[in-house]
Amino acid sequence: MSAQDIILSSGTSELTPAAQVRRKVAKMTKLFDATKCNGCKACQVACSEWNDLRAPIGEFSGSYQNPADLSSECWTLMKFHEFKKNDKMHWQFTHTACMHCDDPACLTACSTKGAIVQRSNGTVDFDSDKCTGCGYCVSACPFNIPRLDPIDQKAYKCTMCADRTQIGLEPACVKTCITGALRFGTREDMLFYADLRVKQLKEKGYANAGLYNPEGVGGTGMVMILHDINQPESYGLPADPKTSLPVKLWQDVVKPLGAVGIIATAAVAIAHRITVGRNIVEEDEPAAYDHSHDDNHKSDKE
Repeated sequence: MSAQDIILSSGTSELTPAAQVRRKVAKMTKLFDATKCNGCKACQVACSEWNDLRAPIGEFSGSYQNPADLSSECWTLMKFHEFKKNDKMHWQFTHTACMHCDDPACLTACSTKGAIVQRSNGTVDFDSDKCTGCGYCVSACPFNIPRLDPIDQKAYKCTMCADRTQIGLEPACVKTCITGALRFGTREDMLFYADLRVKQLKEKGYANAGLYNPEGVGGTGMVMILHDINQPESYGLPADPKTSLPVKLWQDVVKPLGAVGIIATAAVAIAHRITVGRNIVEEDEPAAYDHSHDDNHKSDKE
C-alpha cells in the first residue's frame, strides 16, 4: 500500500507528514459472530491459501483444533473450547487472528522504524524486510498473536489481507465464511450490525450477550459477538487486555531519554570542538644523551 496510507510507524511517535494531508479514509473492521460459527475452519484454510502458508501438521491431542497454536505459518486459527452446561458438552469457537488494535502494543514496543505500521483504515501491518527479529512485539501483544519464524527470525501475523482490502476486496477469511459468522465493512457499519445482533440474542435468552471490543487497547479492528461477554476467558480471550506498563515506559520514557542523550552528547562534542579545538598530543622530547657513558666505556678499554 502507499506510504500515504501510513498514519503511525514504529520507531517514531509522530504522524507521517503524508498521512496528515491525505484525504480521510474510513476505518475498516472485521466482525466475528461466535454465535453463528460452526468451527468449519474455512477461514483458516482460506488464510493459508491466500498467503501461501503451510503450517506443519500436528498430532491429535484430544481436540479437533489443529494446529495447536498460531505460528509464522499459521496466521488464522479456529480455537475449539469445550465446556459443560446442564450435564451436556458444548463447543465454543474463536476466530483467532490479529485484533488490529487502535492503540497497538506491538507497534509501541518495536524500536525499528517502519517495521510495524498502522494504516489509515486501522490495519496494523508488519514489514518483514525491516524486522530485526528482536521479539519485542511478541512479548508486548496482550493477545499473544505475533510469532517469530524459526528460519528467518522475523515476526509474522495476520495482515487483514491488506493486498485485498486496498483494491476493495474483503479479507480471504471473510470471503469464504459460509455461516455469516465473519463480516467486513466500515467500523460504523459493523458496530451498528453488532448492536442489532446483540439485541436479537438477548431476546432469544442470551442475557449476557455482548460485543468484545476492549477499551484497554483503544478498541480493536476485529470485534467479536459473544454469548456471554462477562466470560471472555472461556473463548480464550483476555478479560482486560491493555498495553503493559514496561512497554509504555519504553515508549514514553526510555526512548525519549535515549534520544536526548544522543543529542546532548553530539552537542557537547560540537561545543568542545568550537571552543577548544582538536586535542593535540605532542611527542615526548628525546632524552638528553649521557656523554659520561662514553667516557666510562673508553676508560675501560684503556
